[in-house]
Amino acid sequence: MTTPQMIDPRGPRFGAAITTLLSLIAFYLSLSDSQLAYSTVVAIGVLFLWSVLSPRTHPAGLAFKRFIKPRIAPPKELEDARPPKFAQQVGLTFALFGIVGGLFAPVFVTISAAFILIAAFLNAFFGLCLGCQFYLVLRRVGVFR
Repeated sequence: MTTPQMIDPRGPRFGAAITTLLSLIAFYLSLSDSQLAYSTVVAIGVLFLWSVLSPRTHPAGLAFKRFIKPRIAPPKELEDARPPKFAQQVGLTFALFGIVGGLFAPVFVTISAAFILIAAFLNAFFGLCLGCQFYLVLRRVGVFR
C-alpha cells in the first residue's frame, strides 16, 4: 500500500475562503440577476474541476504557496490529501447541480450557491470540512480503503 500524499491543511482552508467569497457573490446575485449568478456558479464549477484534476496547478493553491506560506510558520502537522480532494469532488457535484439545474430554473443556482457557501464558510473560518468528514464516514463503512 502506498503512503498517502500529505498536505499543509491551511492551503485548502485558504481555497475555501476564496470559494466562500465567490459563492457569497453567486448567492447574492441569484436574488436579483440570475444570468450573472449562473455565470459565477459556472466559474466556481470550473475551479472545483480544476482542483480535482490538477490540484498542484490550481490558482488558489499557487497563491497560497507563493504569497501566504512563506510568511507563516510551518504547519504543526500535515494531513492526508484524500479527504480534501474528496471534498472538492463534493463541491464540484454541488456546482454541477447549479449549472445543470440552472438551465431549467434559477432556484437551482441559488440552492447550489447556498450549499457551497455554507460548506466553504465552515471550512475557511472554523476548519470544519464537511466533505472531509463525509469521506471519513465513507471510509469507516468500507467505501474507501
